[in-house]
Amino acid sequence: MTAPQPGERAPDFALPSTGGLVRLSEALARGPVVLTFYQEDGTPACRSQLAAFRDDYDVVRELGASVLAVSVDPLAAHQAFAEQLRPPFPLLADEGGAVARAYGVYDPEQRRARRAVFVIDRDGTVRLSIPWYNPASADQYEQVFRSLGVAPEG
Repeated sequence: MTAPQPGERAPDFALPSTGGLVRLSEALARGPVVLTFYQEDGTPACRSQLAAFRDDYDVVRELGASVLAVSVDPLAAHQAFAEQLRPPFPLLADEGGAVARAYGVYDPEQRRARRAVFVIDRDGTVRLSIPWYNPASADQYEQVFRSLGVAPEG
């Protein structure tokens, strides 16, 4: 399966998370969603990826959006990672990778999701698709905020 592109419908899903069961359609009812896939709890690059969204979460909320972070790690690993990272958004457990597959970002050799970011409008339409996200890329990070309507400071 290929990653959904701008203008296409985002696959709906429901996953357990550090904040309880999360259904994409319910999150979208409250506003746009930044859906970020990360490879593994606790790794330096994934920590950096999620810390950036944590640090700019006030901007995300001011724009009426929210963040959902997904990896194939089990919920227990997410809970331990969340205690260290303290993100203001849930970490979703996609054990088995069904959601990562639906978004075209599952790596079968590594048996985990690739780093990716999708911005999804309230109506479920993909606004931005970055299926190969690099947390060190300021340009890609700024694309996320531009798609929401503003570039972050700093």
